[in-house]
Amino acid sequence: MPFAVQLVSPERVLYEGDAEMVVCRTTDGEIAFLPGHVPFVGALGVAKVRVILPEKGEIAVAVHGGFVEVSGDHVTILSDVAELPEQVDVVRAQTAKETAAARVAANAEDEEAQAALARAELRLEVAQAA
Repeated sequence: MPFAVQLVSPERVLYEGDAEMVVCRTTDGEIAFLPGHVPFVGALGVAKVRVILPEKGEIAVAVHGGFVEVSGDHVTILSDVAELPEQVDVVRAQTAKETAAARVAANAEDEEAQAALARAELRLEVAQAA
């Protein structure tokens, strides 16, 4: 039995509809939500969110932080920044990845460069899911 999902960023609603399952990574680790899940609130990390659709297939979204809430038969994902595969500028993401990787190679403890590299890799991963 599907449940309602709403995935929202400050700019727009990226997905609103039914799902069989939602998989996301919180700051404590990866978690999957199925119908009937207990109430839950968690902070999201920089990772792919997968919305498994009732009629086969899935929607992959690059999520760069935010929150997930499960209440009753509804999952809400509020993201600081989120992108669908078709919204990812692959050339820009590849350039960002190369730049960040060079910065990390020069200084492995550069947390800002590590975060930029993780964001660029996530965008490229989601873009390939299309």
